[in-house]
Amino acid sequence: MTHISYSELKTWKECPWRHKLQYIDKLKGFQGNEYTAFGTTIHEVCEKVAKDELSGPAHAKLLFSKRFEKEIEALPEEHTLNEKLLGEMKTQGEELIPDIFPALKEYFGEYEVIAAEEKLYEPIKEYAKSEYNFKGFIDLIIKTKDGKYHVLDWKTCSWGWDARKKNDKLIVYQLIFYKHYLALKYGIEAKDVEAHFALLKRTAKKNRVEIFKVTSGKKRTENALKMLKNALYYINRKFYIKNRLSCKYCSFYKTEHCR
Repeated sequence: MTHISYSELKTWKECPWRHKLQYIDKLKGFQGNEYTAFGTTIHEVCEKVAKDELSGPAHAKLLFSKRFEKEIEALPEEHTLNEKLLGEMKTQGEELIPDIFPALKEYFGEYEVIAAEEKLYEPIKEYAKSEYNFKGFIDLIIKTKDGKYHVLDWKTCSWGWDARKKNDKLIVYQLIFYKHYLALKYGIEAKDVEAHFALLKRTAKKNRVEIFKVTSGKKRTENALKMLKNALYYINRKFYIKNRLSCKYCSFYKTEHCR
């Protein structure tokens, strides 16, 4: 069974040629830096806290410190580390972690943790020409007293997102897909599921955690699924064009694979 994830779909939308290099040809492009190491570590600690696997804030801070060090060690040898940035990130992570779950309680009130790192592997019924599943992992699912389920995705950042980024449909569609396929997986009414980003602001001195709800109604869901269907259509037809507007941040640009 073939599958597609949100990350793969996002890559295709940005540049079909880069999608081919990365997902079809299996070439290694960008392999991480200090920022991705920080984000991965924060996600792991949040998962442990959500599953009640840690004894308290001190334990969470210690886990962050140890896991962050391992993530940095795993970066490619050719990557030059910014030691000043690493020192700042270690302090910032330790200060940020104790604020995360109290912020959830302040935003949602009393809630029950349903799952952390919930795996999705659901059939894409909108595309009938071949068997594809949607693959993803939901960072956190909680249930509030009103009976609603809430899908949350952690996003580490520096100061937060501006209005443009908060409404960027390609970013928002990640949660649209998670909500849609979670509802299908468990037979939950779509109206009983809400979707939220939780911005974890690394450099903020206060209000380090910002949670905001994503509009995820029927029309937006239809638009997201239409984009997914179109992507699968062109991927199956091996239609790989180069989007020169996305070259600036592409690790394949000006290499033997893309000139």
